[in-house]
Amino acid sequence: MRAEIISIGTEILLGHIVNTNTAYLSKKMALLGIDVYRHTTVGDNPMRIVSLLKEALSRSDIVFTTGGLGPTVDDITLNAIGSALSRSLVFNKGIEKSIAKHFRKRGLKKAPKDAVKQAYIPRGARWFENKVGTAPAVLVEYGKKLIVALPGPPRELIPLCEKNIIPYLKRKGLAGNWTIKTKAIKTVGLVEAEVNRAVKDLLSMGPETTVGIYAHLGEVDLKITSKAKSEKSANRDIKKVEKTIRKRLGKYIYGTDTETLEYALGTMLEKKKKTLAIAESCTGGLIANRITNISGSSKYFKMGVVAYSNKSKINLLGVSDAKIKKSGAVSGGVALDMAKGIKNLSKSDIAIGITGIAGPKGKAKKKPIGLVYIALISDKVKVVKEYRFKGTREEIKLQSSIAALDLARQHGSK
Repeated sequence: MRAEIISIGTEILLGHIVNTNTAYLSKKMALLGIDVYRHTTVGDNPMRIVSLLKEALSRSDIVFTTGGLGPTVDDITLNAIGSALSRSLVFNKGIEKSIAKHFRKRGLKKAPKDAVKQAYIPRGARWFENKVGTAPAVLVEYGKKLIVALPGPPRELIPLCEKNIIPYLKRKGLAGNWTIKTKAIKTVGLVEAEVNRAVKDLLSMGPETTVGIYAHLGEVDLKITSKAKSEKSANRDIKKVEKTIRKRLGKYIYGTDTETLEYALGTMLEKKKKTLAIAESCTGGLIANRITNISGSSKYFKMGVVAYSNKSKINLLGVSDAKIKKSGAVSGGVALDMAKGIKNLSKSDIAIGITGIAGPKGKAKKKPIGLVYIALISDKVKVVKEYRFKGTREEIKLQSSIAALDLARQHGSK
């Protein structure tokens, strides 16, 4: 079963919004054993949409469209579907009632006139009620082909797919006799080339099970993908490869799939019954922000201080004035004093101090932009590390936060 996705909206082409619908739909179709061969984006132009629909129907069994189902003038998807199939649009009283109910819940006795436009659907189509918005999902059968028109907002599209579209495809027997599952193994502390050397032989596996490397700023993911006859078989194949990867990369693996580094750190701290405090300079509170993005972090995160000026480092954290004058604020000694100071203030088990030059100003002859020192102190460990990061100010701050979180993850359990 071949499928493709047509995303409709000039705002997507202009880059005004990020299209997440294609990723969601592709993942769901993979689990159903439906091959998605193409993603296409087209603006709010009726001729182009009609042409693309005809082209898609000539090569695919299922065509998904997203967007263009609203009440405004540029919402023309259903008109285009009608034109492509030579079907007129007919008024549907059930949709009209659904739209009226939506607005009554919001305190309006009558639906706006423009909203009723959404009650016109291609002759012979079926529809599913949108519980979040007003535009229904519309399914049009065309011989052995199927068009599935979905609203653009993900908060509307996703519930419609989960509750209506996916069950419909299963009932109709359109799901394939295989499934695709993917698991991401997330690493930190190694560059892409180092990860590649460790798993080089696994990258040429396949075709049923494959491994790919996906590097992003400060981290590298390994994605294991299995195509199998059942979800159980796919999970079994993935588990075998994951076991090999874990043996080779060990401590550099911090999580899987959607797990974040701050989540991994928090899980470790809670398990070990350890508390943490942070003294930040160059990261400006980014590390504390990431830690507190995890619900329940108050159990292990005691305190965060942004000591940006030299005066605040001295007065708040007890950093030595003489040390700053001798070595500068960006030095291992100052990072260590910051860690000591925040540990004394918070009475935490683990403390981190971080200072650096995020740029683009502030570089010196012996201290380039991207120079960062991170210190960690606990009852058993004292570590000071120097880093040389590259990139914009924001990228250096992000890489610094990753390094600090990983340092706490690696040494905080000791």
